[in-house]
Amino acid sequence: MLAGVRMEVVGDTLTITGTDLELTIRLTVEVGGERDGAAVVPARLVADIVKALPPGAVEVDLDDRSDGAEMSISAGRSQFSVRPLSLDDYPAQSEPAAEAVTLPAAAMAEALRQVVRAASTDDARAVLTGVLLASEDDGLRMVATDSYRLAVRDLPESSMLGSGQKVLIPGRALNELQRVMGDVDKLTVRLGEREATFEAGSTRLSTRLIEGEFPNYRNLLPSSHPNLLTVGKAAMIEAIRRVKILAQDSTPVRMSLGGDTVQLTAITQDVGNAVEEVDASYDGTEMVVAFNPDYLLAGIDAIDADDVTLATMDPMKPAVLRGVGHDDYLYLLMPVRVP
Repeated sequence: MLAGVRMEVVGDTLTITGTDLELTIRLTVEVGGERDGAAVVPARLVADIVKALPPGAVEVDLDDRSDGAEMSISAGRSQFSVRPLSLDDYPAQSEPAAEAVTLPAAAMAEALRQVVRAASTDDARAVLTGVLLASEDDGLRMVATDSYRLAVRDLPESSMLGSGQKVLIPGRALNELQRVMGDVDKLTVRLGEREATFEAGSTRLSTRLIEGEFPNYRNLLPSSHPNLLTVGKAAMIEAIRRVKILAQDSTPVRMSLGGDTVQLTAITQDVGNAVEEVDASYDGTEMVVAFNPDYLLAGIDAIDADDVTLATMDPMKPAVLRGVGHDDYLYLLMPVRVP
């Protein structure tokens, strides 16, 4: 049943619902309805059929025959028929009861883009697969970590939680939310005790909240960083991507800090090595620090600024990436020990 979607026509509105019991997405679209009705159909099969049909109007008709229901899908000279699944066995959907809060969609979409990437995808530690939403004095804070990196984004003057309240929302659900938000101006949020619901335009996404205690991320943030590198975002991204070609088999990228350039090096035994220099400014002690190149790229890419800073204490302590002039986001990254 969970491989199917529920399609219901009422008047000229078609509502399509898909769920895996943890995450539910419902979409409404205007159609030319001739009679009301509902059916559950195999999602992937019907999607493939509709994609393959020639351009133009698509007609969908449900025929409740004595020998079993049948849904016909036709367009032009193409016609298909599909056996629907049991409508009564599809999980019941309830309307959210929590109070609605409306937020600017653009700011929320940008915050999700920056933070969700740091959430873990390993279900063995379910708490780390979520994104923490916590009420702060001046607004909302979003936090995610997979224990190797940490992303924190503040949304001043944005509030969907009561004072001192916090919730843990699955990162997978927020990834889907980014996809369905599109170009809408407003995002409506309802946070219940066990479920969160987001409405963007004609799409509604509901997800169960994660139960558990999120790590005390504040203890992970260093109080001081005596060494500071400032470099252009675009140039750094391109350099890392080139050097990363030789960073095979989990090989880290080494950064030599000192002077008016930063040198990037990747060395893979029996394969080769790559070296590139990028113009930069550095204030601090000369050192070599190494990072997972994918995590480093993800952090720099998330920053919405022309220049980025990398603040470090020493080669074995966490480093912090920020955008110059953008203090509402930080990306903390654990270094890799190298010989």
